[in-house]
Amino acid sequence: MSTGTAGNDDQTATIAFLADPATHGGHAVACFETHGAFVFAAGDRAVKLKRAVRYPYMDFSTLEKRRQACRAEIALNRRTAPTLYLGIAAIVPAADGGLVLGPLQENVDAEPAGTDRALEWVVVMRRFDDENLFDRLARRGDLSIETMDALAEAVAALHGRAERVTDPRYGAAGLEAVLAENAAEFRDDPAVFPPERAARLEEAAQAWLGRLAPLLDRRTAAGMVRRCHGDLHLRNVVMLDGRPTLFDCIEFNDDFAIIDVLYDLAFLLMDLDHRGLRGHANRVLNRWLEISRDDEGLAALPLFLSSRAAIRAKVAATIARTLAAEDDADGAAAQRGEARGYLDMALGYLTPPAARLIGIGGLSGTGKTTVARALAPEIGRAPGAVILRSDVIRKAQFGVPPTETLPKAAYATRVSARVYREINERVATLLAGGQAVIADAVFAKPAQRTALAAIAQQAGVPFRGLWLTAARPVLEARVADRTGDASDAGPAVVAMQSTLDPGPLDWVTVDAGDDPGAVADRARRWTTGDRDQSAALRACGRDEMGGCGGEAGRPGPEAID
Repeated sequence: MSTGTAGNDDQTATIAFLADPATHGGHAVACFETHGAFVFAAGDRAVKLKRAVRYPYMDFSTLEKRRQACRAEIALNRRTAPTLYLGIAAIVPAADGGLVLGPLQENVDAEPAGTDRALEWVVVMRRFDDENLFDRLARRGDLSIETMDALAEAVAALHGRAERVTDPRYGAAGLEAVLAENAAEFRDDPAVFPPERAARLEEAAQAWLGRLAPLLDRRTAAGMVRRCHGDLHLRNVVMLDGRPTLFDCIEFNDDFAIIDVLYDLAFLLMDLDHRGLRGHANRVLNRWLEISRDDEGLAALPLFLSSRAAIRAKVAATIARTLAAEDDADGAAAQRGEARGYLDMALGYLTPPAARLIGIGGLSGTGKTTVARALAPEIGRAPGAVILRSDVIRKAQFGVPPTETLPKAAYATRVSARVYREINERVATLLAGGQAVIADAVFAKPAQRTALAAIAQQAGVPFRGLWLTAARPVLEARVADRTGDASDAGPAVVAMQSTLDPGPLDWVTVDAGDDPGAVADRARRWTTGDRDQSAALRACGRDEMGGCGGEAGRPGPEAID
């Protein structure tokens, strides 16, 4: 069934009515179509009509099903965009034999008035500027990486309040069904998907699922499967009232919406990665993880990312077939290329580089977090390393936001010991799941640095330790200028830290006194590629105890050039 309304299959009159400027007070009407809806934007509102369609995954074939879908769309999307989703309205017969749009009904929980007269139901939304959609911002190069923190917070807020579902069919079994469907569709379209690569993806995905099935089922039992967004890509995020706002979540299929929270996030991460914005994806992942603390779940992220990319490959192939049927040869060829690109991404996610551990230490103001954020997207598997920042962890232990200032007592020795203990525990968990990690803390004590290196050794992963240095006046000026940062350190803290003896330094000393980009480039020489740290140290004329600048046992004033 392709179309239908109120007992018949013809929505022609309804579409014409909603496309008529007279229906919207004379405002010009812009019409947009999707596989499941028509959207009519006029004035300050947009009206969405569900198509009378029935697919294996979506059934809007009756008026009652469309009414329920409209109600569900409002209720579910108000979780993230309450000012965007205004309510529903009925389209009813007019006295002159035409149609009229009934009054807005904001309360979708109550039985709407005029149900017996309704010929159709529509969702009524506040209209927004399409140029503020995140996919358009990304295309123009206007999607700032700083916005990713607020985006991650919006996603985490949704996940935090979403309904938990512990039905075991949504665990490993649910993902197994997705993988099987992906594989079947790839096999059915060998002209688009090279059979050898499709077979490799199917084999790799099944192997990953076999290893991860116990974890996925544990997560389901623990409440990590929830009624999520389900379609979390950049076209479904808009900058609204100065905040990233998620909208257009899945309301029509529980199997698409009731999923692991990390699988929900994976769509957003994959979309950013596909657009060449891995740094943005890394920023989203790290901020989301700071809130969710879902370290164990990251073991499943490669499979989640791969599945999301495979689904997009199928969508692109479907679009290619549609364009080919419409004699758009160039468009069809472009979509086939897009489909193959997604297939390659899906396979790449399942053949990730090994995990590794980077420690970044130094006094306050040396720019540890700036360096960590510059390096993280380049280290380990997509979308890069997890950054464990002592300042953020300390704030979380006290239950306050990252930018809230803590009292002096929060920096007592026993509290700092607890912070470093948590860093070490989380590093071990993340490495065990195959995740690269950057630990960002002062690491002023030899025992703190030794403990971090020992965790890497026990996990069997490469380790690099970087010790950032800069002149005291530079550090004091930097911390004095900080605003909106998780660090509470000021010039007095820098003065105190400068009197400390860090003991023998077996970490590479990096001059951090100038431009952040140059500092990151120096650090990058020691954290990318397969070079062994000891060999690199010998190459610059130092042993492993002395670092690469300055005397052994003290932070050196010289830089890696």
